[in-house]
Amino acid sequence: MPDYKIKDEGLADDGGLLIEWAQAHMPVLALIKKRFEAEKPLEGVKMGACLHATKETAVLVKTLEAGGAEVVLCGSNPLSTHDAVVASLVRDGTSVYAWREQTADEYYWCVNKVLGHEPNYTTDDGADLVNTIHSSRPDLIEGIKGGSEETTTGVIRLRAMEADGALKYPIIAVNDTDTKHMFDNQYGTGQSTIDGILRATAVLLAGKNFVVGGYGWCARGIADRARGMGANVIVTEVNPLRALEAVMDGFRVMPMADAAKIGDIFVTSTGDIHVIDKHHIKAMKSGAIMANSGHFNVEVNIPALEELSTGKRRLRDSLDEYQLKDGRKLYLLAEGRLVNLAAAEGHPSEVMDMSFANQALVAEWVWKGDKLPPKVYDVPKSIDETVALLKLNGMGIEIDTLTKEQARYLTSWKEGTV
Repeated sequence: MPDYKIKDEGLADDGGLLIEWAQAHMPVLALIKKRFEAEKPLEGVKMGACLHATKETAVLVKTLEAGGAEVVLCGSNPLSTHDAVVASLVRDGTSVYAWREQTADEYYWCVNKVLGHEPNYTTDDGADLVNTIHSSRPDLIEGIKGGSEETTTGVIRLRAMEADGALKYPIIAVNDTDTKHMFDNQYGTGQSTIDGILRATAVLLAGKNFVVGGYGWCARGIADRARGMGANVIVTEVNPLRALEAVMDGFRVMPMADAAKIGDIFVTSTGDIHVIDKHHIKAMKSGAIMANSGHFNVEVNIPALEELSTGKRRLRDSLDEYQLKDGRKLYLLAEGRLVNLAAAEGHPSEVMDMSFANQALVAEWVWKGDKLPPKVYDVPKSIDETVALLKLNGMGIEIDTLTKEQARYLTSWKEGTV
């Protein structure tokens, strides 16, 4: 029997239906699972997983278990767990420590329960699992062969650990694959963020000034989808290349200090702190809505918002109204946490199919190979291309292949102008 702590075991039937729906839209993982069942490439893996506990994550867990792994799961955000899904996983034998609406203490209690199983491989979304191992459970490091990281924020943290000489085992940056950031980050985050905003507010986006903090892969997806809904999109950036790209893509670009004065809806997605800071909040007009689609709830300066307010009230799920001392009313969605997961269901299954296929194949590659030095590594290009090809096949799409002549030409330096 699995060890676990969840909210309600009675939700297992509902969770099973949700997982079944996700499986039907994740053909790449289905193909990998079929091979894993036959080959058992993950036999002996005890995987500690700190991931958003959604129906798509459940499909990944079942794929890894089919390959022989023992998976122990906790949620990677206090508001992103789907209680019915984890109930179904527990019923099927997976150890899970996750429920929606955790306190910070409860969240880290769950992280430490996963570490109590002494994993020899980790998969993370935000690097909280890896960080906790290095800061409070260094005794586990010797037994861990490697791990993977799913998200931009986590990769930023891990590269900082590597630069400081603090990282003690190898991590594969699944987030940095083309099949992750080009599809999951752009198309997945774009659609699911808009979904979360609409579920939380039910406001009309058409005609609104919609301010997007950042123009990385996630933020550009949000900007593009907001424009598709008829919003007047404004982008703020600190990177001149990304700012220039936003201009060339047809968006207005300006500093957040200027955008704060005219914005109706604000969404941050940068991986950095205080993208919306106290002086921005002071400049906003009454009725402005703020949301965050970055991993941690630090992109909006919530302590500053509370300092400027006389009180707040919950108007509906994931929608808090702040009454400011000067009489203005500002609105914060999902407590500043990932609005696409806290107020909606996260990315569509079709894009998570590719991201989680990378996770499964990377786990196989690390486990079957020699132990790597402690660094952050890119996913081998062959794995990324395999996932893309499997996805095309699952969509019934065929592509060309190089002829021998074309392949030889691309590797030759002797042929030039004729």
